[in-house]
Amino acid sequence: MKTTQYLAEVVQELSRTVDLISDEEAEKLVNKILESKKIFVAGAGRSGFMGKSFVMRMMHMGIDAYVVGETVTANLEKDDLLIIGSGSGKTKTLVSIAEKAKSLGGTVAAVTIFPDSTIGKLADIIIKLPGSPKDQSESEYKTIQPMGSLFEQTMLLFYDALILRFMEKKGLDSTKMYGKHANLE
Repeated sequence: MKTTQYLAEVVQELSRTVDLISDEEAEKLVNKILESKKIFVAGAGRSGFMGKSFVMRMMHMGIDAYVVGETVTANLEKDDLLIIGSGSGKTKTLVSIAEKAKSLGGTVAAVTIFPDSTIGKLADIIIKLPGSPKDQSESEYKTIQPMGSLFEQTMLLFYDALILRFMEKKGLDSTKMYGKHANLE
């Protein structure tokens, strides 16, 4: 197959994920982000990269958002929100972060393939995304892509869709957000 044929198949796979995501749970997450003082996002590997891009867009919207583990991350306090993106829902470092957030009185949201995972069971809000974990033998969801690629791509697009919903709820447009974009280039 040609590269563009693979790309077309990836786009088709992503298109099929849309109807498998709960609008009700997504709206709970949007509302919780809007009512929380600070937002923290965590993820490992490629899931972590998707989370970083989400934090960047929240910052562009004027939301006080942080990537867990960065040197400039604030302290999580009662009623703050931690969003964990983890396909497996059982990454040990992320489980520890979720447990710590709960012990501090924070709300935990899990974006995962497996709602019944360790992180899913700790979460107050669960967004189940379709996809396959790194070990595809553990999944009934079929994809041509390696490891967790479909989950990670779906998560990035889901995060971008959340941003669009925030923009709608807060009356923002791209021009207003661009004012908060880095300008030291």
